[in-house]
Order: sequence, then structure tokens, then C-alpha cells
Amino acid sequence: MAEAALARSAGRAQIGAASFARLIALILPAALLVGALGSQYVGRLYPCEMCWWQRYAHMVALAMALIAFTTRANTPRSRALTWLAALAIAASGAIAVYHAGVEAKIFEGFTTCTALARSGSAADMLRQITAAPLIRCDQVQFRFLGISLAGWNAIISLGGAAAIAALLLKGRRA
Repeated sequence: MAEAALARSAGRAQIGAASFARLIALILPAALLVGALGSQYVGRLYPCEMCWWQRYAHMVALAMALIAFTTRANTPRSRALTWLAALAIAASGAIAVYHAGVEAKIFEGFTTCTALARSGSAADMLRQITAAPLIRCDQVQFRFLGISLAGWNAIISLGGAAAIAALLLKGRRA
């Protein structure tokens, strides 16, 4: 009986390390972006300039991971795109480390206004800037388990990038 179950499980296709790395490279930035947008639009936690930088890196990672899914996981193209996604995720994590350091007053943050105007006349741009919510990068808006959202992004992004790298390296040796 046990031999039959073992034979059935051995016949199932298992996900390879490169496939799993590519899947993490897709799901991780997507989940973090959904969380960021949810906290903004549902939780009313508006992003500061450094929050946007972290989001941009995750958007790049998501694009790279999506393109990686256009071919099989073990192809050089897919692996290279997955590596690029991992680097973008790590970049977001590095920005988040700096951001968390600014929040903790370890690093100096911006000393000038970072509000951006979209377009229009000078009066329109001034109205846009003055109507925009003032969100400082050195002020923590929300903490979960004593860690700011930038801190959580650093932990999750750097851990995820390391996991993707380990899986890609493992898949290369296999």
C-alpha cells in the first residue's frame, strides 16, 4: 500500500528551483504592491517620496517576472529576467533600509520639499502642490509589531531576493 502511494507521488511533476524562484519573483512584488495600495486607498496611509521609490522598484520586478513567464523557467532568458526581478526586489529592500533608518533618525532624510506637480500653468501647479498631503519621510505613519512599513518592506524584500537567488543558484547546480 505504501509502495503504491510512493509510486504515485514520484510520478507527479515537481516544481523545479528555477520555476519556484520565478514564481516568488512574481508573487512577492505583486503582494507588496497590493499591500501598499491597500494601505493607501483603504487605510489612508499616504506614501512619502521614499515609499514611491520602493514601489517603483517593485513595479520593475513585477514587469521582469511577468516577462520571465513568457518562456520555460530553465531557459537562459527566463533565468536572467528572474535575476533582474530579484535585483529590483533587493533594490526596493535597500531603499527600505535607508527609509527605516531615516524614520529612526539614523540617517538624514530630505531637507527640501518633495511634493510634485503634474502639469498645467504655474497657478495650477502651485494649487496641486499646496493641495497635496504633506507626508514626511522621517515620520512613521503605522507600525506593526513595532516595525514600520518601510522596515517590513526591507525584511520581506531582502529575504525574498535572497530566497530567489538561492533557488536560482540551486537550480543551476542541479
